[in-house]
Formats: sequence, C-alpha cells, structure tokens
Amino acid sequence: MSDVVEIPPRSGTAFVVEAGQAFTVIDPQGTQVSDMVAYSQADVREVMSNGRTFDYEETIHLTTGNRLWSNRSNVMLEIEEDSLGQHDYLLTPCSEDTFRHFYPDKPVHRGCFGNLAEALAHYGIERDAIPTAFNIFMNVPVDGGTGGLSVDPPASQPGEAVRFRAHMDLVIGLTACSAYASNGGSFKPIHYRVEE
Repeated sequence: MSDVVEIPPRSGTAFVVEAGQAFTVIDPQGTQVSDMVAYSQADVREVMSNGRTFDYEETIHLTTGNRLWSNRSNVMLEIEEDSLGQHDYLLTPCSEDTFRHFYPDKPVHRGCFGNLAEALAHYGIERDAIPTAFNIFMNVPVDGGTGGLSVDPPASQPGEAVRFRAHMDLVIGLTACSAYASNGGSFKPIHYRVEE
C-alpha cells in the first residue's frame, strides 16, 4: 500500500494506474468534491464517457459495483467500495468560464478544467480532450418532473472514500474542486492512495 498523497485545495494532479491496480480517493475533512477523468495510457484518445457509462450501467446513480466506460465501449474503472454513494457524472469541470457565468462577483479561477489541463499536458493530453468528469462526492439532485438540476453542498463526512479498480493502464486526472457551490462555499484538500 502506498502512502496517501494530498491534493491541496483548488488544485489538481495526474498519475498512472496500471491494469489491476486499485486507488482510493478520500475526502479527509468532508464537504469537498474531487473531479476525476481517465484516459487509456496506450492511446489517450480513448477517454472516459459519461454517455457510454449511463447507457451500459442503466443508471446515473453510480456507486459500488458500477463501472465507468470509455468512448470505445471498454470498461476503464470499477467502483469497488463507496462509503457515500453520491456522486455526479452530469456536469463538466468548472473553468474560468464557469466562474464568469455563475460567480460574476467573485475572482475568476481557472477551476478544475485549468488544473486538469496543466496536470494532463505532461501525458500529451490537450485541453479539448478533457471530458465530463466523474465528480466524486458531488451532490447534484435531479428533479424527476422537470429535469432541473441544482448543485448542493456535498453530504460527505470526514474520511469518506471511494475505491476504484483499473481495468486497463490509465492516466488519471484528479482535483480538489475549486467551485463555490460544489463544495458548500469552502475549499479543502483531497487525498488519494494508489495500491502497489
């Protein structure tokens, strides 16, 4: 078991996970979202797809036992353990444009999109290749009648964790989310651990 790595508030990182390896994403202080994206290390044009995932898993409520699929209909990750069971796979990573749109009275931040773009560039992944993220711990209720969305504070308590198992060699991008509403108005670190 490797050591826990901290992602500081409002930042991001990228790392490789080999097929068969597991990694765990942890909310150490509670009420903090982590945006996650995944790419095939062999060909980064193969990327996680929320549309394929919803189609094959037949639900938007993804938790223990569900798999995250690629744009080429291959399983990339399986959720092995999930203490919270509440995540979002509908909304795109926050960006400078997000801040201008939703928070016009707040300083513009590059957001998860900018943090992912910087971290993933090392692996030859361009900004335009960043998909809709799997937003771990994010609380996005969907109105069953109107289809309306809201972004509420995460229900995650300190120590909530999600364990993923890789089904192929992957490049993972991971953030400690930067958006105000997503995190209940405060910003905290995210921890992760990759099994050896």
